[in-house]
Amino acid sequence: MNLVVLMKQTFDTEEKVIITDGLLSEDGVKWIINPYDEYAIEEAVRWKENHGGVITVVTAGPDRSEEALRIALAMGADEAVHLVLSPSETGKMDEFTISHLLAKTLQEKQPDLIFSGHFSVDQGSAQVAVRVASLLDLPHVAAITSIERIDDSQVTVSRDAEGDNENLKVTLPALFTAQQGLNEPRYPTLPGIMKAKRKPIEKRSATEQLQNESYAPATERVALELPPPRQEGQILKGTVSEQVEQLVQSLRDTSSLF
Repeated sequence: MNLVVLMKQTFDTEEKVIITDGLLSEDGVKWIINPYDEYAIEEAVRWKENHGGVITVVTAGPDRSEEALRIALAMGADEAVHLVLSPSETGKMDEFTISHLLAKTLQEKQPDLIFSGHFSVDQGSAQVAVRVASLLDLPHVAAITSIERIDDSQVTVSRDAEGDNENLKVTLPALFTAQQGLNEPRYPTLPGIMKAKRKPIEKRSATEQLQNESYAPATERVALELPPPRQEGQILKGTVSEQVEQLVQSLRDTSSLF
């Protein structure tokens, strides 16, 4: 079975976000695999261990993304494709462009099963994987918390439906995005790290992959800024009825701002 994992390299979630002149500062930043994509990699590896298959991890990003691919290979993936973005391209491509870039690559791979994280912790749009499924005309289920094989052509999945569970039967090939709770990602072992050094990473230019002008970004970021500093809390004084009156008045004053 041909398994593909869509992966993104993101800021370490412990990093302090610094914005300079409207741009995100990357000086001294530690980069990691997007945490939700770790669930996707782990699930693909478990599937291979239980049912067989070959795992290809695909990412679009600058040169530094190779480090994240090596970690994915150390976790158990077999090969990787790196769609290399130049520094100037990295900040310009939106979800529309990236999804076309990934879909074009996956058309060649003809995957039976595609895993991805539910969303990336830097953008949080939860768009790319779903767009890829649409472009490939594949069924997809978002935010899965379990997946079980029925046979070579069908699986059952449970998904997080805003606090409830939804159970579905899906025909393969299909795409699934991983929600927290799907599994517990493994740490790469020393033998896995050594093997990863010998596993192939195919590098392609993102510019050469996308020659069609219709793949130009469909959105534009006009500003990037940190949220305003959190204001100090206010302690309401007086009797209970006086406190309620103060609270209601504060809520009215706040709502008038929107």
